[in-house]
Amino acid sequence: MNGPLLVLCALGPEAWALRGGDWSGAAGGPPVLARTGMGRRSAGRKAAALLDAGGYGALLVAGFGAALGPGVRPGEVIVADRVTDAEGGDHPLASAPALATALEEAGLRSHLGTHRTADHVVRGAERARLHHEGALAVDMEAAAVLAARAAHAPDLPAAVLRVVVDTPERELLRPGTLPAGVRAWRALRAAVPALTAWHRQVAAAPDPLTNPQPSTLPQEAS
Repeated sequence: MNGPLLVLCALGPEAWALRGGDWSGAAGGPPVLARTGMGRRSAGRKAAALLDAGGYGALLVAGFGAALGPGVRPGEVIVADRVTDAEGGDHPLASAPALATALEEAGLRSHLGTHRTADHVVRGAERARLHHEGALAVDMEAAAVLAARAAHAPDLPAAVLRVVVDTPERELLRPGTLPAGVRAWRALRAAVPALTAWHRQVAAAPDPLTNPQPSTLPQEAS
């Protein structure tokens, strides 16, 4: 495959941050940026439609999320080496260390570990339980996107990252959420060169991956 990077996010502020990043190093043609909407059903449906059309060189799920354990600050990035859900879905992501390294080289502190996709905002005791089970971050879309990938484009390289907005010490809807959100928004925009570096790396690797080509600005998917 020799196509562009497909970047999926759920929310308008995530798309805004990503759209404004430096995509000058993108491979395979202009990246395609699409909003899935919130939640597993919406994300899975949108991802399936896009992946069924084909032509992409790699898939990236990027946006904001919540840290499940201590020691992670807002604005830091958690890269998934696997994504799980409550129904037993389990999606390992082999190229996660390459993305984490690219983020560190871009000056962003990153953490590598399991992401859990939930169907609701996780707080308090449930957050602690998921961390005890081994997850580092929680979101509401990634497992559905990866399930769509498994069904429609199983050989497509994929990665998932979440820039932390809230932590166990500072949960959503508390006074610190707004400055934490601004910090996360800036970090997501700053992460774009690392995303293109990751794509170039998986594009250069042997397997059913992609080949790098120069590009500029992201396209918008309908």
